[in-house]
Amino acid sequence: MADLDRRNQTAVTEFILLGFGDLPDLQIFLFLMFLVIYIATVAGNILIIALVVADQHLHTPMYFFLGNLSVLETCYTSTILPRMLTSLLTGDKTISVIGCFTQLYMFGSLACTECYLLAAMSYDRYLAICKPLHYSALTNTRFCLQLAAGSWLNGCLATAIVILFMSHLIFCGPNDIDHFYCDAIPLIKRSCSDTHLIILVDFILACVFTLPPFLLTLTSYASIIATILRIPSTTGRQKAFSTCSSHLIVVTIFYGTLMIVYLLLNKVFSLSYTVMTPLVNPLIYSLRNREVKEALRSIRSSGLCCPSNCKDQ
Repeated sequence: MADLDRRNQTAVTEFILLGFGDLPDLQIFLFLMFLVIYIATVAGNILIIALVVADQHLHTPMYFFLGNLSVLETCYTSTILPRMLTSLLTGDKTISVIGCFTQLYMFGSLACTECYLLAAMSYDRYLAICKPLHYSALTNTRFCLQLAAGSWLNGCLATAIVILFMSHLIFCGPNDIDHFYCDAIPLIKRSCSDTHLIILVDFILACVFTLPPFLLTLTSYASIIATILRIPSTTGRQKAFSTCSSHLIVVTIFYGTLMIVYLLLNKVFSLSYTVMTPLVNPLIYSLRNREVKEALRSIRSSGLCCPSNCKDQ
């Protein structure tokens, strides 16, 4: 009888992403702020990608994974911010059901892929610091390509399974979502179907696909810290820690904000996870990594030394 009542109701064809509609006086300010953040995020990550591709000194496993991470962050922020900017500028907060599921798939697959890429980067740092004599042999080109490809495939597969189950949910109103993008939990709450199975599937997949890379990252850094503490000289410890400090900061920000978001389900904290993390990642790596700084200086010097200037030198 309940199923019959649901079928008799009008099916939802679009959702309304409320976003920051409760702050009408700040819409223009928010638009300008997020536009600057989006441009800076894309520019920063593209710069990292260009440096990794162009500079021979950065053709190492660590920077190969960093390049992948920057590609991911560019796609990640482009999945959310352009839609939010359009909403802030035009006031149109509607999104079709298909568009909402597409955004959820893109966002979810990229977030899951990031878990695996961060785990691959932490394992690379573990091998470099804890197994330095075997590092070159273990981190060959084929191995790095397999890790990167596995990260992307696992992310896409995990979210595809969730979307497959969610596609069978019935949405019959209300259709407003108190968020600025389509996330799984707010969508499930708006369904008038029995959601027990999808919640169970979501939990199982979260454990299967995201817990292993998290534990690998945690184990890798536990071993790295233990190895660094055994180094007798202060200079040696500082040098060893400097090779992984940037990545450790990124991992802490990513998992810290992720846990806060899904424990509190707060859209304000979601900004840190979805908007600020892609912005600060290239800043952290460019400001703290000596190799990236040297690559930037090299590019800047070659740009300044154009043919006409070089003739006079």
